[in-house]
Amino acid sequence: MIETVQHRVTYAWHPSHAARWFAVSCSDRLRGAPLGVTVMDRPIALARTSDGRAFALEDRCPHRHAPLSAGLVTGDGIACPYHGWRFDAQGRLCAIPGMPADCALPQVRVRAAAVREHDGLIWLRPDGNDEGELPAMARRNPPGSRRFLWQTRWRAHVVDAVENFLDPMHTHWIHPGLVRRGGEREPAVAHFQSTEAGFNVLYQGSPQQSGLLYRLFESPRESERALFDAPGSAQIEYRYVNGAIVRISLHFTPCTSDRTAVFATLHVENRWAPAWLVRAVVWPFLKRVNDQDARMLALQADNLQRFPGVRVASTQLDLVRHWVETFWATGVAPEDAQAREVRILL
Repeated sequence: MIETVQHRVTYAWHPSHAARWFAVSCSDRLRGAPLGVTVMDRPIALARTSDGRAFALEDRCPHRHAPLSAGLVTGDGIACPYHGWRFDAQGRLCAIPGMPADCALPQVRVRAAAVREHDGLIWLRPDGNDEGELPAMARRNPPGSRRFLWQTRWRAHVVDAVENFLDPMHTHWIHPGLVRRGGEREPAVAHFQSTEAGFNVLYQGSPQQSGLLYRLFESPRESERALFDAPGSAQIEYRYVNGAIVRISLHFTPCTSDRTAVFATLHVENRWAPAWLVRAVVWPFLKRVNDQDARMLALQADNLQRFPGVRVASTQLDLVRHWVETFWATGVAPEDAQAREVRILL
């Protein structure tokens, strides 16, 4: 009998990514107890102070290395679950239960990360510097336009996860009849353009989709555009002839080399679409699309474990892979990311 042993593929994250902002949780998931998250293999403990301010510390007490995410919120910080060592929101040691008052505390602290909240999401910058802007994609939506917010996790490398969402060519196969029908492809042109923050792809010649989602919930389109803002924010934007705009955004945060946290939002402008209706009617279809993508990405991740170190084969149809892969490997956009047009059957 042949025994197959799978090993996790390790990945060296470029150090520049620690200076970028990543979504780590929906705001409503962080309440009275600490919450453990992982960003680029770094375990982080999230918590709130008594006035509701979110903060983030490395998920390790320096005393005996117990996880702070299993501890207690103390009002202005967090207490370790093992011996009760208490740290404030900046990671400074404040108290040790059982230590006499006339004894000095040891000069230790927990590394802190910077935290911001915006539009229902908690964002984290791993290097601790509260500088720079959140991805433009997260900031450009008008107040009150969000109809849906959800988080999940995909068993996939962040590059594979981003490519999956922005790649329309797989939808005929993975979501047959739901997003597109495989036998009903039409000629279209994809226009790739680099931007200051990432890139966008404008699809022309495809005013409608052949799948059930379009027939049930959409109207003739003016444009379809795929956008990416580094480090991990991707969006599909639909603009309609009647003036409505729908933006489906996924913010991807690498937990490990084969696990990626996904934060999905749906924003709607100039169209009647109350949040309760979106959740009741549209969400079951979107959940099925998510499950189909998650299943394929898990199959892909498992097979990459079986064939470590292999390279991908790409064609002109794979418009976004090179940019995203180069950015995550080097920390900067590829130098050869030139504007181009590609004819496709969509």
